[in-house]
Amino acid sequence: MSLPPQFLDEIRARVPLSRVIGRKVTWDLRRSNQAKGDWWAPCPFHGEKTASFHVDDQKGFYYCFGCHAKGDALSFLREAEGMGFIDAVSLLASEAGLQMPERDPRSVERADRRTELVEVMEQAVRWFRMQLGMGVAADARDYLARRGLDAQACEQFGIGFAPDQRQGLFNALRSKGISDALIVEAGLAARPDDGGAPFDRFRGRIMFPIRDGRGRCIAFGGRSMDPNARAKYLNSPETPLFDKGRNLYNIGPARAAVARGKPLIVAEGYMDVIALVRAGFEGAVAPLGTAITEDQLRLMWRVSPEPVISLDGDTAGLRAAIRLIDLALPLTAPGQALRFAFLPEGQDPDDLIRARGASAMSSVLDESRPLVDLLWRRETEGKVFDSPERKAALDKALGDAIGKIPDKDTRDHYFMALKQMKWELFGARRREPQAERPRAPWQPRGIRGASIVPAAPVPSTRASRLSLPGAGEREAEEMIEAMILAICATHPELIAPVELRLERLDPTDAERAALVHDLLAGSQSQAGQRALESIMAEPHVKAAPAILRPQEGDAAAEILANALDRIEARRVARDEIARAEAEIQGLADEGLTWRVAQSARARQQADHPSLSDFSDLGEDRAALSAQLKAALENEIWRKPRR
Repeated sequence: MSLPPQFLDEIRARVPLSRVIGRKVTWDLRRSNQAKGDWWAPCPFHGEKTASFHVDDQKGFYYCFGCHAKGDALSFLREAEGMGFIDAVSLLASEAGLQMPERDPRSVERADRRTELVEVMEQAVRWFRMQLGMGVAADARDYLARRGLDAQACEQFGIGFAPDQRQGLFNALRSKGISDALIVEAGLAARPDDGGAPFDRFRGRIMFPIRDGRGRCIAFGGRSMDPNARAKYLNSPETPLFDKGRNLYNIGPARAAVARGKPLIVAEGYMDVIALVRAGFEGAVAPLGTAITEDQLRLMWRVSPEPVISLDGDTAGLRAAIRLIDLALPLTAPGQALRFAFLPEGQDPDDLIRARGASAMSSVLDESRPLVDLLWRRETEGKVFDSPERKAALDKALGDAIGKIPDKDTRDHYFMALKQMKWELFGARRREPQAERPRAPWQPRGIRGASIVPAAPVPSTRASRLSLPGAGEREAEEMIEAMILAICATHPELIAPVELRLERLDPTDAERAALVHDLLAGSQSQAGQRALESIMAEPHVKAAPAILRPQEGDAAAEILANALDRIEARRVARDEIARAEAEIQGLADEGLTWRVAQSARARQQADHPSLSDFSDLGEDRAALSAQLKAALENEIWRKPRR
């Protein structure tokens, strides 16, 4: 069976070679560069311990420097798995989500037809190139010179010219023995409705050849020299060679440049790509007269894990970026991300580079932002969130958007990033002017208006409520609860990992309950603010300034986890004892006494995580921070001994 070359190309484009070979080898991750699709491993074809087997995802080939085995995904399956050619193609087609083409002789005929069409297109490239040097193209040469394109640039990109003649190209191709049907099928000429002789599709235009990843001309883009033309840019129609939604301008050279370490930059048009390449940004590509499609996104990720979408800094550029959000989110995953770089308003890459040089473009690329930032901008820009309903609407919009992400880890990281952005929007950075007061370095960033400036820390906590007559279990729990809330208010980034545990905290004090709601929702209420101010004034909180400084995030995270362990263990122990009192009838049975003993041991483990006697109860938290140990020694958490 003869398979169409485009079908095999599509399989290779959709299934990374490293995925196929990775089932048979163990990658040397120290030597491999996963971001660039550059992989190394011991060769599966001969016994060795060193990683001499190289896989290049960008080019789709492997090579062993020891036994000199080489090939692509199909040859690997045939040699390593013993598969036949059709079986190997069927397996890869299934992974790529493609149906095998019909097994009939017509596929051979279609493949031959494509070969003929490619030759017709190359003949057209040569004719357009020749016309650019003729007198009829003087205005076109002047235009190109004004845009900074010299003869070398025109040669590099194959730029030509289509004279304003009805059948100039058509007659030239016919004189070489090419049939009318082939010329029309290649998209170079069109038949009139009245059935007359075909006429040139491109007239009076500067011509840009569009090549596929293998360097074959599959279409043209033409820029009109007539300012009154109905279409400034005109692309070839859909043909057996050309599907504009599945190709990118300059994809072949860009792939090679990315393999050399250059970024993949997605610009808007041909001239932008040429300007970028000439300025040293060789990894530049452009969609072909349409908004970016899903197939084009997949093609970009085949070349680079994180393309940079470079858009004009005007309203149209922003709209184009916004449209891309909903297309990209269901496809994002580890190794498939996007960044967005916005140029100064009114300038495209060509304008910027000619006006301020390549360094200005580098600065724009360095300031590119991830997709999550653009999503946040879309949902918040120009909107006011001054009511619970509006904040809830924002939560729903963001939740619906990130719910489209199929990869759980990626989705979780989006959630955490957006949660932090909500903290910044609704928190301290959005305080009303009248609420502005001097802020201590440690002051919570997530609660608006918290302005209590603590007294200097004291070495002991004799003034705490635990030293009062009658102080006991309830006071101890309230102190632990206060420390949990203080750490969460000071370090809002620690909330997401313990969100469910924080919900279960369920303080009996109404104001503290309001503070818990504020922390979880990223909002602010008067009751919650009063609770925070009261907590920050507690002696045992003021006695731990190192824990509450924003820069002490690691120590605070460890102490927060331990404090939650302690309060949960205390409550479990209390509940078990209450159940035991209700169940005991005479002598306690062994099951009941065992449960009570286990709950007591769990509490002791939480209170004293460094005791190895209780290591079987769960995760060992022996590695307490120095701040927590000091706090224990100073009896911050416990009732002072008299």
